[in-house]
Amino acid sequence: MKPSIFLFLLLFVVATACAQYKPVDKRSSVTFTIKNFGINTGGSFSGLQGEVNFDNRDLTKAGVNVWVDANSINTDNQTRDEHLRQDTYFDVKAYPRISFVSTRITVSGQTGVLLIFGKLTIKNQTREISFPFTATPDGNGYVFKGAFSINRKDFGVGGTSIISNNLDVQLSILATK
Repeated sequence: MKPSIFLFLLLFVVATACAQYKPVDKRSSVTFTIKNFGINTGGSFSGLQGEVNFDNRDLTKAGVNVWVDANSINTDNQTRDEHLRQDTYFDVKAYPRISFVSTRITVSGQTGVLLIFGKLTIKNQTREISFPFTATPDGNGYVFKGAFSINRKDFGVGGTSIISNNLDVQLSILATK
């Protein structure tokens, strides 16, 4: 009897050492802003899926593997959304996901702020990015908030046009067990 109790406790400790969480799409947001004709315009993506392994006491075991549905782009303008789904922009038929896979998470110089490093893939173009984020406990999970900027041309999004090359992304992701 004692070996089975020990085995159960060992498995429990291993399973909870770096808790695995799932993003809750309906309570998360992936938004962006970009200048178009010099005016800020924005939109969002939905269909957030993936997994987050997180233990703020041991970041060496933490990791993120998430993606959004590229077809879900929403700028509150259906004509523009259809245009953005085409080949020149997101080419959602050929590349249905925008994904991020972390390579490491570290502490930053600011209290309560962490740094995440990883690979962002859009239209089969992968680039290394990093950005600061916070992780706030929320019930049986965490709310992860962060923001980063990218150059859309690094990912082959939108040819020469009147929109800015710089795109700002804001994240607020609730992930629960």
